Amino acid sequence: MKIKVGTFNLFQFVEPPFSWYTKKEKFTSKEWEEKTAWIKKQIQVMDCDVIGFQEVFSKDALKDLLFELGFKYFKTIDNAKLDKKNESVYISTTVALASKFPIKNLKKVQIDFSTLKKHNVEGFFKFAREPIKATIILPNQLEISLYVCHLKSNRENEFEYIFTKDEKLEDKLKKVKTALENNYSMSLKQRLCEASSLFSDIKRNNKPTILVCDLNDREFSLTIDALTNKKYHNETLKKDDFLLIDAYHLFEKKIYNPHPEFKGIKRTPTSYFAGKGNVLDFIFVSKHFDKKNKNSIAKVTNYEILDTHLQKNQNGSLLNSDHAQVVCELEFL
Repeated sequence: MKIKVGTFNLFQFVEPPFSWYTKKEKFTSKEWEEKTAWIKKQIQVMDCDVIGFQEVFSKDALKDLLFELGFKYFKTIDNAKLDKKNESVYISTTVALASKFPIKNLKKVQIDFSTLKKHNVEGFFKFAREPIKATIILPNQLEISLYVCHLKSNRENEFEYIFTKDEKLEDKLKKVKTALENNYSMSLKQRLCEASSLFSDIKRNNKPTILVCDLNDREFSLTIDALTNKKYHNETLKKDDFLLIDAYHLFEKKIYNPHPEFKGIKRTPTSYFAGKGNVLDFIFVSKHFDKKNKNSIAKVTNYEILDTHLQKNQNGSLLNSDHAQVVCELEFL
């Protein structure tokens, strides 16, 4: 049995006559028709069984659109908030989960208060966007945990550090120490607390787990360590120990007749900022989906980035999306 799981940032999914953030930011009927037609087509190209969505304002419109495409099950855990001064303007967004398989046990992810203490967070704290935690019942009756999240936005300042594959966790922690202690980057601190809370929730969960997200942080970021690496949370560990794995790295990419100077496949960006490509959209899986693990139940057989619209316009368009869509195929053993 094979299933396909995807993540899709919809880029201001707001059905007219509603607006997002300011009164003037809204779609005309014609623009909305064009946007939803593009989304439908893109979902058909993704050909997924389960999709996590970000930037969902008009959840009923999305539910109806997905039902037409065969997604019988649709869940959100929160409602996008309307401005009390103008109830036609949305001031917050949500995530959503759609599945062709039954969804049960929809729950909120609890904040890990020990991580707030670790990161010196004082006062009230909540997720920027409430994540979804649910159980999906597959056709073979296997139950998997599925998380959908959209972490705090990246402020792109000098304290939003960019790390490389070669930098160790200790080096990253040393580099961000001053910024976190002095609150130079509250967005980074928020993301680390959000990622740490997700880590704690997943650690308590024994089921095979998939997490799809717009991480709002890059590959090799400290946010990924907070989400996946046990060593981030336990300084006594001598080496990295991963609770979740980036599914991209579990897909064995075939290279035919490489050039003598070939240095490996460069990962395709899922978003662009100021002309520079970044990987912000990820699918993480538990060790149950790593075929090298003796207790594995499935393996990653494909990993795709759908970015044709970004090749035409790196900034994307409100009539489609400013993110690429990510699809991971899993084959059960």
